[in-house]
Amino acid sequence: MEHEKLTYSQPQCTMHLSATEDALYVLGGRWTIRVMIAVLGGHTRFNELQRTIKGISARVLSSELKKLEVNHLIERTVLAEQKPVLVEYIPTEYSQSLKDVIAALADWGRKHKTKITT
Repeated sequence: MEHEKLTYSQPQCTMHLSATEDALYVLGGRWTIRVMIAVLGGHTRFNELQRTIKGISARVLSSELKKLEVNHLIERTVLAEQKPVLVEYIPTEYSQSLKDVIAALADWGRKHKTKITT
Protein backbone atom coordinates (compact mmCIF):
# COMPACT_ATOMS: atom_id res chain seq x y z
CA MET A 1 0.00 0.00 0.00
CA GLU A 2 1.38 3.36 -1.00
CA HIS A 3 1.43 5.98 1.76
CA GLU A 4 -0.09 9.31 0.89
CA LYS A 5 1.82 12.27 2.17
CA LEU A 6 -0.38 15.02 3.53
CA THR A 7 1.03 18.36 2.58
CA TYR A 8 -0.43 21.57 3.93
CA SER A 9 0.66 25.13 3.40
CA GLN A 10 1.43 27.03 6.60
CA PRO A 11 -2.01 28.74 6.65
CA GLN A 12 -3.76 25.40 5.96
CA CYS A 13 -1.78 23.71 8.72
CA THR A 14 -2.66 26.49 11.17
CA MET A 15 -6.31 26.28 10.15
CA HIS A 16 -6.41 22.47 10.57
CA LEU A 17 -4.69 22.65 13.95
CA SER A 18 -7.09 25.30 15.18
CA ALA A 19 -10.18 23.43 13.96
CA THR A 20 -8.91 20.16 15.46
CA GLU A 21 -8.22 21.87 18.79
CA ASP A 22 -11.79 23.21 18.77
CA ALA A 23 -13.19 19.72 18.13
CA LEU A 24 -11.00 18.13 20.79
CA TYR A 25 -12.00 20.81 23.29
CA VAL A 26 -15.60 19.61 22.97
CA LEU A 27 -15.04 15.88 22.36
CA GLY A 28 -11.61 15.16 23.79
CA GLY A 29 -12.55 14.07 27.29
CA ARG A 30 -12.12 10.46 28.32
CA TRP A 31 -15.88 9.91 28.52
CA THR A 32 -17.39 12.48 26.15
CA ILE A 33 -17.65 10.41 22.98
CA ARG A 34 -18.78 7.38 24.97
CA VAL A 35 -21.62 9.41 26.49
CA MET A 36 -22.56 10.77 23.08
CA ILE A 37 -22.60 7.25 21.58
CA ALA A 38 -24.89 6.08 24.39
CA VAL A 39 -27.25 9.03 23.96
CA LEU A 40 -27.32 8.65 20.18
CA GLY A 41 -27.97 4.94 20.76
CA GLY A 42 -31.23 5.72 22.54
CA HIS A 43 -30.19 5.70 26.19
CA THR A 44 -31.80 8.81 27.61
CA ARG A 45 -32.05 8.53 31.39
CA PHE A 46 -29.19 9.15 33.79
CA ASN A 47 -29.15 5.71 35.45
CA GLU A 48 -29.54 4.01 32.09
CA LEU A 49 -26.55 5.96 30.75
CA GLN A 50 -24.48 5.11 33.81
CA ARG A 51 -25.26 1.39 33.46
CA THR A 52 -24.44 1.48 29.73
CA ILE A 53 -21.11 3.30 30.09
CA LYS A 54 -19.06 0.94 32.22
CA GLY A 55 -16.84 2.59 34.81
CA ILE A 56 -18.20 6.15 34.70
CA SER A 57 -19.06 7.73 38.05
CA ALA A 58 -22.27 9.66 38.62
CA ARG A 59 -20.29 12.88 39.19
CA VAL A 60 -18.36 12.52 35.93
CA LEU A 61 -21.48 11.56 33.96
CA SER A 62 -23.30 14.60 35.32
CA SER A 63 -20.40 16.83 34.31
CA GLU A 64 -20.21 15.32 30.82
CA LEU A 65 -23.96 15.75 30.28
CA LYS A 66 -23.74 19.42 31.30
CA LYS A 67 -20.83 19.96 28.90
CA LEU A 68 -22.71 18.29 26.04
CA GLU A 69 -25.76 20.41 26.79
CA VAL A 70 -23.71 23.64 26.75
CA ASN A 71 -22.34 22.59 23.35
CA HIS A 72 -25.87 21.99 21.98
CA LEU A 73 -25.32 18.26 21.48
CA ILE A 74 -27.99 17.11 23.93
CA GLU A 75 -31.09 18.61 25.43
CA ARG A 76 -32.09 18.04 29.05
CA THR A 77 -35.83 17.48 29.29
CA VAL A 78 -37.65 17.41 32.62
CA LEU A 79 -40.94 15.53 32.65
CA ALA A 80 -42.46 17.10 35.77
CA GLU A 81 -45.85 15.43 35.26
CA GLN A 82 -44.19 12.10 36.09
CA LYS A 83 -43.83 11.03 39.72
CA PRO A 84 -41.01 10.81 40.49
CA VAL A 85 -39.91 13.57 38.11
CA LEU A 86 -38.22 12.10 35.04
CA VAL A 87 -35.18 13.70 33.41
CA GLU A 88 -34.16 12.67 29.91
CA TYR A 89 -31.17 13.61 27.81
CA ILE A 90 -32.17 13.80 24.18
CA PRO A 91 -29.75 14.15 21.26
CA THR A 92 -30.27 17.39 19.36
CA GLU A 93 -30.56 17.61 15.61
CA TYR A 94 -27.07 19.17 15.65
CA SER A 95 -25.66 16.06 17.38
CA GLN A 96 -26.43 14.06 14.24
CA SER A 97 -23.39 15.80 12.70
CA LEU A 98 -21.22 13.64 14.99
CA LYS A 99 -22.42 10.32 13.56
CA ASP A 100 -19.89 10.30 10.70
CA VAL A 101 -17.09 11.35 13.06
CA ILE A 102 -17.95 8.58 15.52
CA ALA A 103 -18.30 6.01 12.71
CA ALA A 104 -14.88 7.01 11.31
CA LEU A 105 -13.26 6.71 14.76
CA ALA A 106 -14.87 3.31 15.35
CA ASP A 107 -13.77 2.09 11.93
CA TRP A 108 -10.21 3.29 12.51
CA GLY A 109 -10.22 1.71 15.98
CA ARG A 110 -11.25 -1.68 14.61
CA LYS A 111 -8.58 -1.54 11.89
CA HIS A 112 -5.93 -0.40 14.33
CA LYS A 113 -6.73 -3.16 16.81
CA THR A 114 -6.48 -5.73 14.00
CA LYS A 115 -3.16 -4.28 12.85
CA ILE A 116 -1.51 -4.33 16.26
CA THR A 117 -2.85 -7.73 17.32
CA THR A 118 -2.01 -9.74 14.19
